[in-house]
Amino acid sequence: MTSLVVAEHDNAGIKPSTLNTITAAVQCGGDVHVLVAGHKAGGAAAAAAAVAGVAKVIHADSAAFANGLAENVTAQVVGMASAYSHILFPATAVGKNIAPRVAAKLDVAQISDITKVESPDTFERPIYAGNAIATVQSGDAIKVITVRTTGFDAAASTGGSAAVETPAASSASADVSFLRSEIARNDRPELTAAKIIVSGGRALGSNEKFMEIMTPLADKLGAAMGASRAAVDAGYAPNDWQVGQTGKIVAPQLYIACGISGAIQHLAGMKDSKVIVAINKDAEAPIFSVADYGLEADLFVAVPDLVAAL
Repeated sequence: MTSLVVAEHDNAGIKPSTLNTITAAVQCGGDVHVLVAGHKAGGAAAAAAAVAGVAKVIHADSAAFANGLAENVTAQVVGMASAYSHILFPATAVGKNIAPRVAAKLDVAQISDITKVESPDTFERPIYAGNAIATVQSGDAIKVITVRTTGFDAAASTGGSAAVETPAASSASADVSFLRSEIARNDRPELTAAKIIVSGGRALGSNEKFMEIMTPLADKLGAAMGASRAAVDAGYAPNDWQVGQTGKIVAPQLYIACGISGAIQHLAGMKDSKVIVAINKDAEAPIFSVADYGLEADLFVAVPDLVAAL
């Protein structure tokens, strides 16, 4: 029994989500191999080889993988699939783009968003916005799995010494081509990897107030900035800041929610945070039910006071 982790990377190194996925793969039992499909991705392959628990790194290098197109990566994974009992992806935008295609090509059911490995064929995953946990057992010979990264500790990025193999890469699909990417630049930590996140809600009232109130707090703490869906829908914050079931799932060391009522959709995305601080003038706000520390106060007064105290 051997598991294959399809690494998320930027060609120079692997993303933190891959480390969490490797931990899940180790718990499935047997050896763990990591596929690094990229273009001039020697740095990412070397980083994967150094991860504790990895037995082998498969470095498929081709211009076809330069932009991570799902069609091209899928062909590589499917061509290798017969050697593996489990194929795991991080449950990120990249993993969710490739995994369903792999599952369909292999004619197996995808097991989505697992948070616990009970046994090699049995897994736990949240349903109903995290309000219930389903235990799923799969009889498929090859199990295609996406891993909710907040459910597993990151594997140690050093201490491993896996061999690196360089097999022939699959050819590029003739049905798809990469045109361009539009990347938002951000000097702050990546939201899903940040240790501290400060999030604002609809109560901030406008984009101007959102930035005026939340930015100094994030600057003081060296934090990433997040937002509720209501704030994003109202145009107060960009889409890639959205935390929640339809946004990003996060589990930082510290999560500070300012003016967020705590709808189920939002709680599903952040309730696994180690310490949750809520600032809201509504004493009945659901966010207080999951908060470790709650402050019933006007955020327009409390947050500047907190910044001054820091």
